[in-house]
Amino acid sequence: MEMQYFKMYSPALNRDMECKVYGHAGRPVLFIPCQDGRFFDFEGYKMAEVWSPWIESGQVMVIAIDTIDKETWSDKNGNADYRISLHEDWIRYITTEVVPFIQHMAMQRNGWSEAPGIMTFGCSLGATHAVNLFYRFPQHFDSMMALSGIFTAEYGFGSYMNAQIYENSPVHYLDQMPYHHPYIPMYNRGRSVICVGQGAWEQPETTRKLDEIFKRNGINTWVDFWGNDVNHDWPWWYKQVVHYLPWLLYQR
Repeated sequence: MEMQYFKMYSPALNRDMECKVYGHAGRPVLFIPCQDGRFFDFEGYKMAEVWSPWIESGQVMVIAIDTIDKETWSDKNGNADYRISLHEDWIRYITTEVVPFIQHMAMQRNGWSEAPGIMTFGCSLGATHAVNLFYRFPQHFDSMMALSGIFTAEYGFGSYMNAQIYENSPVHYLDQMPYHHPYIPMYNRGRSVICVGQGAWEQPETTRKLDEIFKRNGINTWVDFWGNDVNHDWPWWYKQVVHYLPWLLYQR
């Protein structure tokens, strides 16, 4: 498997940020690590091994990035306004720096003349971020796989709400989205899946809420609930990737 490491200064975050690219060609996938995670978790937690058949065959190339969750969602004793503002800087880092970097690389490696859409992928809080990116920025992200996420910003910010927190709380902003919103056809142009188990450490309540919203507004995201034996842990996420990825990559 071809791998490349990058360390680049981010103007949005005013710091160096690291990432790693897995694969030589194929559809680009943005991997967001679990809570407080680092870019190397894709490899360290053996998720790269699970994705390897699709990476090595040139169907996908995965770009694993860093989070700054320790300073934002996890720092629950910190000032909420500051934390969400810093999180928005991280979002801006992704949309204005990582996205062009991924698209340029994908165009070069695949010989494409147009910038491709990107799949978001994450587990746990990484799934929360993956869902938020997909629904906020459909101009950049055209498919998504989210495993075991929580889809309200209450997880990181409690009952406090301001405009920026609202924009990072999919249960809230999607609930207010009218059925005729122009983003909905953009969501439906590709394939997206949200999965959660119902076993230990899983919290399926916000996934159920999203499922209700999707059915009401005609959003074609596949929402899947696995059984009471399915725990919030890597062995189940490996199985779910193998189950969903062929469907996500299928070209209609």
